Amino acid sequence: MRRRLPPLNALRAFEAAARHASFALAAAELGVTPAAVSQQVKALEQQLQVPLFRRQARGLALTNAGRAYLPGLSEGLDRLAAATAHLREGQATGVLTITMLASFAAGWLVPRLGNFRRQYPGIDLRIDTTRRLVDFVREDIDLAIRFGAGPFKGLQAVPLLEEELFPVASPALLHGGAPLTRFEDLAQHQLLHDMDAHPNQPWMSWPRWFERAGLPTGPAERGLFFTDSNVLVAAAVAGQGVALGRAPHLGEHLAKGRLVRLFEQSWKSDWRYHIVAPAAQFKRPLVKALVDWLLEEASPRD
Repeated sequence: MRRRLPPLNALRAFEAAARHASFALAAAELGVTPAAVSQQVKALEQQLQVPLFRRQARGLALTNAGRAYLPGLSEGLDRLAAATAHLREGQATGVLTITMLASFAAGWLVPRLGNFRRQYPGIDLRIDTTRRLVDFVREDIDLAIRFGAGPFKGLQAVPLLEEELFPVASPALLHGGAPLTRFEDLAQHQLLHDMDAHPNQPWMSWPRWFERAGLPTGPAERGLFFTDSNVLVAAAVAGQGVALGRAPHLGEHLAKGRLVRLFEQSWKSDWRYHIVAPAAQFKRPLVKALVDWLLEEASPRD
């Protein structure tokens, strides 16, 4: 018997938006934009010929039809996930150790770990957030995620993510005394600096941003300076100043409104994130499963 079903992406978008009562939070979970979630839900409503949500100023509310549809849909998606996990569990079990910077782990990987556990319940991850370059021969490390221009001597590198930077701040700063509507207004605000930026990373330097905008660099050389980018982001969330936000690190902060992007100006990094390891590692089934999952999570989605 032929099953007549709406597109799976539309069903997932509705189910996530219904659970969170928010397109933005659903988008953060699914790795897409809020506009994409809204479009998927709208397409589903058109196909079903019934409204599923009431769009309100303070968020979303399910209609009677949406409330009736949700339990069966959630159960169906859970069954699909369980069936897939059961299939994969017999194929991929064991422990993998992956190393990366703490800022990348906290901002990009950790919010997605629930997806990994659902897909690969048989794989246990050990996440090492060391800053040093590991020795794959002497240390028990399976994979690394590194940010750089490459090449990485003696290692195979698989491109994972590009990085774009743009000014971000707590919404509280937008309602303070000094205006914050144009890039030029930054001269009147405290800037948050990442002291760990490499000299070959001008996109992470406030003075280079001011120089690029044709503005005096004096105001860009003052502010608060941090050696840990996680602390820098926490300072921005706390309203202590304006930071250069690194897009892969800020998904949940932006989706939940803890930080907002200020202007259209952005700077695309010349470096990118890579998955690196000795070439032989990539042939191992467990490693291949993790690499495939990382690439799937990093891939653009409509």
